[in-house]
Amino acid sequence: MQNEMRRRAAEGYANMAIKVVIADDHEVVRRGLVSLLSGSEVKIVGEASSGDEAVKITKKTKPDVVLLDIRMQGKDGLAALEKIRSDMPGVRCVMLSTFDNPTYVARAVAAGAHDYMLKGCTRSELINSITGAAAGQLPLRAGELRRVATTMANRVATADPDIPLTQRETQVLRHMALGLSNKEIAQSLTISVETVKEHVQNILRKLAVSDRTQAAVWAVRRGLV
Repeated sequence: MQNEMRRRAAEGYANMAIKVVIADDHEVVRRGLVSLLSGSEVKIVGEASSGDEAVKITKKTKPDVVLLDIRMQGKDGLAALEKIRSDMPGVRCVMLSTFDNPTYVARAVAAGAHDYMLKGCTRSELINSITGAAAGQLPLRAGELRRVATTMANRVATADPDIPLTQRETQVLRHMALGLSNKEIAQSLTISVETVKEHVQNILRKLAVSDRTQAAVWAVRRGLV
C-alpha cells in the first residue's frame, strides 16, 4: 500500500519539479547530491553551507523540501530545522546525516522533521523520501525517524508494578533518556513546558534519583529506550 501511494505521488509530480534546497557544510557532499539527484523529478533551487544560510535561502527560494545536514557551522541543522518549521510550516524538511544517533533523530522528531535519512542510503531511497515529504506522506520505512518516533510515542499498555510511573510520565522519561530538553519534549508531546517540568519532578521523586542523567540510566536499564 505504501509503495503504491509513493508510486502515485511520483506520477503526480511527474510534470512538476520538486523544488529542493540542499544544506551541508561540505561542498563535495553538496556537489555529489546535485549529481545524484540529476535526472529525477527533483530540482535543486539553492545550496547552503550553514544553518543560518539554509534558513535565508529557504525564505528566498520557497522550496518544497529542504535537505538538512546535522552538524554545520553556526546554526546547526536541528536549529535550522526548528526555525524553518516555525517560520515556513509549509516547507518539509528531511534530515540527511552521517550520524545514526537516536538523540539526533529524537530531536528531529520534536522539531518537526518529516524524515531522517542516513547518507549511506541509496539514490532511490533518498528520492522516495523527498517525494514522500513533498506529498506529505508518512516517513520511509528505511528512514531512521520512523523507528525512533515509534519508540518515543509508544505507551505502556498496562501498569507495570515495577515501573511506578504513569503512561505520560513514561513517555516523558523516554524523551529524557534520548537527551531532549523540556522544550523539545513539550513540542514532541504537544504539551506545555510547565507540564513537562511537573512530569520531570514527579519522575525524579518516584524513581528516587536526583537528576535527569540518573533517571535516563534507570530508563536504559529497564529497557524503556
